[in-house]
Amino acid sequence: MFCLLTNAQEQEIPKRQFQRAFGKLDFLPITMPVISDKKEKDMMFSGIHYNLMLTDWTYAGLGIYGAVRGERGGFFTLGLNAGIKHYFYNNTYVDAGIHFGGGGGAAAPDGGGAFILPHINLGHDFKMFSVNAGWSAIDFFDGGLIKDHQFNVGLEIPLDYSYAEINSSEKEFKLEEFKESIWNVNPKRTSLMLHLNTLKIKGDTQGKNTGKTIKLAGFELASYISDRWFTFVKVDGAFDGIKAGFMDVFLGGGYHISLNNNRTNILAKLGLGAGGGGGIDTRGGFLMYPDLSIEQRVLNDIYLVVNKGYVLSPNKHFYTSSFGVGLKYYIERNGVKKSRKYRKAKFKGLAIITKHDFYFDAQRDSNVKKDLHQISLQINLNLNKNFYLAGQTSFANFGGAGAYGEGLLGFGLQSNLMFNKSISFFMQALAGAAGGGGISTGEGLIIKPSIGFNYKLNNKLNFRTAGGLIKAKGGSLNSTALNVGITYQISFLKLKK
Repeated sequence: MFCLLTNAQEQEIPKRQFQRAFGKLDFLPITMPVISDKKEKDMMFSGIHYNLMLTDWTYAGLGIYGAVRGERGGFFTLGLNAGIKHYFYNNTYVDAGIHFGGGGGAAAPDGGGAFILPHINLGHDFKMFSVNAGWSAIDFFDGGLIKDHQFNVGLEIPLDYSYAEINSSEKEFKLEEFKESIWNVNPKRTSLMLHLNTLKIKGDTQGKNTGKTIKLAGFELASYISDRWFTFVKVDGAFDGIKAGFMDVFLGGGYHISLNNNRTNILAKLGLGAGGGGGIDTRGGFLMYPDLSIEQRVLNDIYLVVNKGYVLSPNKHFYTSSFGVGLKYYIERNGVKKSRKYRKAKFKGLAIITKHDFYFDAQRDSNVKKDLHQISLQINLNLNKNFYLAGQTSFANFGGAGAYGEGLLGFGLQSNLMFNKSISFFMQALAGAAGGGGISTGEGLIIKPSIGFNYKLNNKLNFRTAGGLIKAKGGSLNSTALNVGITYQISFLKLKK
């Protein structure tokens, strides 16, 4: 193992480890139930998933679904995946698994939002991608009426990654010290943007909402496949301008042009996805997002972003002009080769948290108070050993509020490991958009402070629990909250000037 001296102490370059993983995009039609002798159009469900291979034949991960056809625009869910993939002839495999999640849409017969979605598919691996198809069934079992079985199709691409253990976080090295190490490969570029967007509703198809401006907060994660081409995922939630509950999710690609010695960037993007809620009629929910952005460097790898574009359905039934501002952070990661403008590299901690939230006596628009449960995903990026940036999305799964969802951003403080290096404490404050399911959040802005602790299970996993408050600005939601979950944590190598 290659070693060096830093700050008069001997440090060993952390071992580079590898994780096999894959992304999946799938589609399944759902026959909606007949209610009061009314038969609505079938809903097309589309999912985006990210799964880790736990062994050569088992996997687990996360997925988010959204309606893209039918009459339920704004119907979204979040859930956990688990399954097996067994290759039985050349590159042909059988995939059997289950998805457990929560979510729903306004006035949809989704009950509390909890559902299961088992599947068994046959697929073929073409190395660069694979396709599969088969049988699946969906059941919103917590008082919901949506129950159906269907034929589904999916597309998968390998998304493996390299990492170091979390205890390597904040260790810093000079680039020349990596020349004889396994980290001496080309880096990969990733960007994370936090933004505020406005959607000006145009046309005459939205009734009383025509002419209103929806204010949204969200994030965009992009991964570069070349110096100029990239793919991205974008998620937004409304916090002002209309009744709470509007949300959109886009998956797309773009082209990047750098000017002014890489201080100024121009990006053209096109995203396809799903959106709706908050009294906005997007019909089936399928939306397009063309956009042009200009970025200007303000500090090292941080850029100020201004964007102008549109969010619309293909037939322009829903049609808006989009304008936004944001802060973007570029990361050159997990490699040091061909990195002339960088002199150092530092390992940064990343935590992915899946948890179950309990809101006690959550206030409803009907003035009724009832407990609310939701499935939640939180991602923490460590800015240093004790300070982190957090993003969270959640969807109701029990408590009769299946359409309720949240999208939050914030910061947290965490302690060093204590008590034989097994426990750490944290406090965090999140704020953002929430609404739907009859929960009283006004136009959608909420704050969510909490404190809690992590108990170390092994080098990657922690048991996590926290308690706090959730309060809506403009609504009567003001509840005590408790959550329990599991944290998956690793470090990645970030180039530094």
